[in-house]
Amino acid sequence: MTLVRIARFLHRKSLNLHRGYSTMVLDKYPNISPKLAKVLLPHLPKSSPELDYSTLSNYHNFKITKTTLDLEVSFDKKALIGQVGYQISRLSAVESVILDTAHLDVKAAYVNGRAVDFTFGTKHETLGTPLIVSLPETASLFTISIDFETTAGGTALQWLDPPQTDGGKLPYLFSQCEPIHARSFFPCFDTPSIKSTYAYNVTSPLPVLVAARAVGEPEAVSGDRKLYKFEQPVPIPSYLVAMAAGDLVGARAGPRSQVFSEPCVIDRCTYEFEKDMENFIETAEKLVFDYEWETYNVLVLNRAMPFGGMENPNMTFVTPTLISGNRENVDVIAHELAHSWAGNLVTNCSWDHFWLNEGWTVYLERRIMGALHGEQTRHLSAIVGWTDLENSIRAMGKSAERFSTLVQDLKDQTHPDDAFSSVPYEKGFCLLYTLEQTLGGFEVFDPFLSFYFSKYKYKSLDTFEFLDTLYGFFSDKTELLDSIDWNTWLYAPGLPPKPKFDTTLVDECYSLAQKWVKVSSENPTKKLLTEQFSAKDIAHFKGNQNEVFLDTLVALEGVHGFSWASEGGQLALSVMESVYSYYAKTQNAEYLYRWLRLQLTGRVTSYYTELADWLGTVGRMKFVRPAYVLLDRVDRDLAIATFRKYEMSYHPICRSQVKKDLGL
Repeated sequence: MTLVRIARFLHRKSLNLHRGYSTMVLDKYPNISPKLAKVLLPHLPKSSPELDYSTLSNYHNFKITKTTLDLEVSFDKKALIGQVGYQISRLSAVESVILDTAHLDVKAAYVNGRAVDFTFGTKHETLGTPLIVSLPETASLFTISIDFETTAGGTALQWLDPPQTDGGKLPYLFSQCEPIHARSFFPCFDTPSIKSTYAYNVTSPLPVLVAARAVGEPEAVSGDRKLYKFEQPVPIPSYLVAMAAGDLVGARAGPRSQVFSEPCVIDRCTYEFEKDMENFIETAEKLVFDYEWETYNVLVLNRAMPFGGMENPNMTFVTPTLISGNRENVDVIAHELAHSWAGNLVTNCSWDHFWLNEGWTVYLERRIMGALHGEQTRHLSAIVGWTDLENSIRAMGKSAERFSTLVQDLKDQTHPDDAFSSVPYEKGFCLLYTLEQTLGGFEVFDPFLSFYFSKYKYKSLDTFEFLDTLYGFFSDKTELLDSIDWNTWLYAPGLPPKPKFDTTLVDECYSLAQKWVKVSSENPTKKLLTEQFSAKDIAHFKGNQNEVFLDTLVALEGVHGFSWASEGGQLALSVMESVYSYYAKTQNAEYLYRWLRLQLTGRVTSYYTELADWLGTVGRMKFVRPAYVLLDRVDRDLAIATFRKYEMSYHPICRSQVKKDLGL
């Protein structure tokens, strides 16, 4: 043993004795330094990886080798009817299997094909109701099957009537299981700590897509019903189970990719993505290693999709707000593709460590975009992300003390949806970017990418394992790693230390925004404003520059006493509407939302109803939630009336969050 290792051992022993820890706790992480150990000691779990407190299942007693879902889609009943089967290895002597359920009608349970007793445990306010299945067998290997039917109370499935779809002729179904909604889809070990391969057999009167690889052609069953078969040979957690059914068609968008949507929008959707799909995949492969999933397809969902995208393996689900007609929002595809490594192959073991999924994904997404469009583009995106982080933490109010930490604490079984924000994405990215810069840039940091994702492929891990792996890989750079304020980054609420970004592409956005405020503060006339500004100001802006410019205009509200609601401010907004008419007419949801936000900041009353009407066309929570908060501030009655009008067109996840935002 070297002197350094002896010193570390003695230091760890003293730490353990002082804190009352057994020496085995820190021995699980042999590479972290004594300095980091002091930071982590109050937070270290008793087992590694850390237990998931967002599940009521006894998942840690079992290993699942394969999951099979046999489903029948009933649009008449708005329900999935079927059976889930598990091949299980018992890891400890327990007398029952406990599965997560929520709003499911469970019909029967079987062990090795024989009917067995089952009961339900006490219903939990946020985590559902545990299903307890007796285990009469003593064998270490067995199968368990559950007959079930979904109900209207479930949150994983969105059923759309024909008028709610783009085509307006046929019904539509899609699922969204992240973070813990799979338990209202089927009885499961609803935790990212459990992964298995999947087989799907789905009977439906309309075409079906699943987050897996199709097996053969659909088989006729009866009438208009067909059987669709799929296999997912790569082990995945329950939150990545996904399916859609409806009037769906596909079009080729690359050698490994297709785009799917309703027929009436397929051409627009294909145009949006076909230029970039393969480039994204090849660039990501150079950064990490070969793409594992064989095909990368995208389903453009109905407007009810609550997220920008969901990284369902083989079949990313995306919001139609990406379809801008000018390919300016394709970075979301880069993000969802990056999840093929970060999240789907290497997964956070619980939602406390969600940043391991999203922080890494944002980092890889920006590396992809930087490789394709230049390093300044990566920094521009990072600056936009920093602004999103500031806004997100500000919007949290008092809850920021809890939910703005990088490593969350959901051990009180708070719903993970309540902790959802840009923090794991942007704070996580900033930490990884800081590591990259601290350790010496791409040349030094990049070998760690493939090492990390190879080491934990098919596994789920926590932050402590990540840190131990980091320190082990860079064992010759411990002093550099120890220079990072780990306590602030991991456990302190609020903003982290701001990294240094290249501001070349944002400086002109800042200058133009500041010029508007300066001129608007000096009792301007309409003539003066039209002389000072023209459409040429923004004609050359690239994607995110428009976002930075509009964000900065809003951020300057209140600076040095200036307000867009002042006489000069409102006049400026009126002139801005004519000289920058692009923003008011754009199909790009990122720009339009920011434009509407600026107008409401200036209390331009004609835009209140415009924002309200727009809320009937989008379901993406990134826009919907803050838009309702904005509308509530200026006209609560309109905000509530608008929500009641469009409430049932939103996804259940979105509905519940907006209700909380509006205090309903």
